Amino acid sequence: MSIKSLLMPAFTQRLLSRERLLARRVRSERARVARGERHRVHYFHQVDDPYSALAAASLQRLLARYDIDLVAHVVGPPPDSAAPERDRLVAYSRRDAQLLARHAGLDFQDTGAQPAPHAVQWAAGVLVAAIADGRFADVACQVSASLWRAAGDFGGGLPAGDLRIAGPRDTALHMEAANALRQRLGHYLGATFFYGGEWYWGIDRLHHLERRLQDLGAQRPGVRGVMFPSGEDLREPVHIDDPPPIDFFFSLRSPYSAIVTPRIFELARLAGAEVRLRFVLPMVMRGLPVPREKRRYIAHDAAREAFARGIPFGRLNDPLGRPAERGLALIPCAERAGRGPDYVLSFMRGVWAEGIDAGSDRGLRRIAERAGLSWDEAARALKDEAWRRTAEDNRREMFGLGLWGVPSFRAGTTAVWGQDRLWAVEEALQTRHGLL
Repeated sequence: MSIKSLLMPAFTQRLLSRERLLARRVRSERARVARGERHRVHYFHQVDDPYSALAAASLQRLLARYDIDLVAHVVGPPPDSAAPERDRLVAYSRRDAQLLARHAGLDFQDTGAQPAPHAVQWAAGVLVAAIADGRFADVACQVSASLWRAAGDFGGGLPAGDLRIAGPRDTALHMEAANALRQRLGHYLGATFFYGGEWYWGIDRLHHLERRLQDLGAQRPGVRGVMFPSGEDLREPVHIDDPPPIDFFFSLRSPYSAIVTPRIFELARLAGAEVRLRFVLPMVMRGLPVPREKRRYIAHDAAREAFARGIPFGRLNDPLGRPAERGLALIPCAERAGRGPDYVLSFMRGVWAEGIDAGSDRGLRRIAERAGLSWDEAARALKDEAWRRTAEDNRREMFGLGLWGVPSFRAGTTAVWGQDRLWAVEEALQTRHGLL
């Protein structure tokens, strides 16, 4: 066992602990009060990002619910290093935003095309001018709606109202500074909120920000609950005649895959559905870079999401490389023994919550045997490289669905990405047909 494997679990347990997060929030609040500042929320808006359109539609409600100052920034798309499958990301984002809008009671329709470049330039100029005039929250929803309603066929006319537009140079300077600020503060996406050292992506994470503001007493009189609850997982068995199987595309090195694994198996159990394990090689092991700010945000966001769901997480031993390969090699063995889900659960818990080194025989044996596998059979399975072909076949199938990342799911004709889309999988099971 390497020194890194010995030290990593204790280090990450402290780094990702709830106690440390709460302590950081306390320090941030003390510093804010000492400076005499109001509650200041930064919002980063990407004009041609569907998730930003949904966020923009929520800003006035957010300001009506909380006594905060909103500081808006217009940013460009994420860098290539943070969006290695950009075309798939862009196309899927429109589909997913439409699905999410329906779920959240918002208005967004996927027209099948991105807004034309001149329309994006127009909207960016209007929004930059609105920031200068202190009107961003008032006009962002209207501008976004106009932009997306006519995506790909936009005449460029201003929506109703006496809105002005910033010139190309002023718009470019604003966006350059906003991109730099976003990177300096530690993020890479649009539709993101930043408050007191912590990031919140899109309306999917807005409930975390709302609860934090409520803990600080920043809500206005009469405010109850949150605008977009994360949703409860299925708790009781449901009777579904012949439910479709659930294809679960996952990576053993994905924090989000780790925290959704027990949830997807429980959903399938309650719905009487089969889970088909569609494992893929981790992104980095497929030659795709993951920038530092993306790694950092994902780790902290996964810890926050795991805590909200009551899932152990944070004492991790990164399975990059050999540990992931060894872990993947045992999945076919576990499936032949009828222990596939048990083994994947054991691996995810062991690596992401217990700090087990899956690169060592001692660690992997512990993971395998508690899942009901014979170590003798597991040791023989480690010599079989057939899993590599299966992983590549799974990757191609996932890409064929218009998906590119993990965890992803398919149930019937519904195909969705993200640990926060189990509600869509549940709907697909209960309706017995897809929603996309």
